[in-house]
Amino acid sequence: MSKVIVPQAYHTRLDIYDMQKAIGMVHTIFERNLSHALHISRVSAPLFLEASTGLNDDLSGVERKVNFDIREDGRQCEVVQSLAKWKRQALKDYNFYAGHGLYTDMNAIRREEELDNLHSVYVDQWDWEKVITRQQRNLDFLKETVVDIVGAICDTEDELRQRFHELKTLPLKNRVVSFVTSQELEDMYPDLDGKGRENAYVNEHHTTCILQIGDDLKSGKPHDMRAPDYDDWQLNCDILFWSEILNCAIEISSMGIRVDAKSMDYQLNKSGHNERREFPFHNAILNDDMPLTIGGGIGQSRLCMLLLGAAHIGEVQSAVWDEDTKKICKENGIFIL
Repeated sequence: MSKVIVPQAYHTRLDIYDMQKAIGMVHTIFERNLSHALHISRVSAPLFLEASTGLNDDLSGVERKVNFDIREDGRQCEVVQSLAKWKRQALKDYNFYAGHGLYTDMNAIRREEELDNLHSVYVDQWDWEKVITRQQRNLDFLKETVVDIVGAICDTEDELRQRFHELKTLPLKNRVVSFVTSQELEDMYPDLDGKGRENAYVNEHHTTCILQIGDDLKSGKPHDMRAPDYDDWQLNCDILFWSEILNCAIEISSMGIRVDAKSMDYQLNKSGHNERREFPFHNAILNDDMPLTIGGGIGQSRLCMLLLGAAHIGEVQSAVWDEDTKKICKENGIFIL
């Protein structure tokens, strides 16, 4: 059954031709702004990884990966779900040093996604990663990086509004970030679930960063699930903006300071995934043989939705949708690519 939401009196700001042009401009302008803000350089990235390396992202740990074997020698490969661990390995292999990093286009297939206005089986994002020092493994540095990313997003919006006057009817995004921890959210809204808390808070503060996601809260449950082997649960966050069109919060980025030996040891124990210690990547971190890093993913299609005033992710990316969704969208002026 379709889960598509049709906003009341919705209309696209841009026609099909200008929408395609604007999508290309978002990519070009934002990549430039992000690269400058974070001191990161573009690199090539894999579409799939060998399963034996343990480098593929496990997301919340329950998603089935798309996999296949290589005919020549039978090696098992997996289509990436994200590049969270691969990027850190690449920083080591490419000899990056503190203060500098990389970004890349990440294209993934997540077949477990429940399709709606914001979720697609096809995932496209800017994956980025940067080497940091031991002294930078703190919340203040994480917050500074969040402010830099939000600034890059708002600078991109400013340029788009100059090129496409139709976009000036959209509310301007707030550059001021409201920071809140997942425990503070639970304390504020004890009767709501995680998504309900996010919507309640972001509705009031519009540009929000939710800190410390993955570990159990006072209720005994986490705000949201996080894999145990890339973000440090005490030093990670999500960046969300309020969508006036969908009347809900849109998560644009999940990011964080990555695990060191101590936090990975704790999180593998806590999550019951000690078998991962045998993977080369995990073993290297536990033996302090991997650079300390910060990194994350920034949704390309979601950012296009946010900045171009789209109501459905299918308006800004070409993917696969059920017949009900296509029918409802067509009847309500939502053009699905």
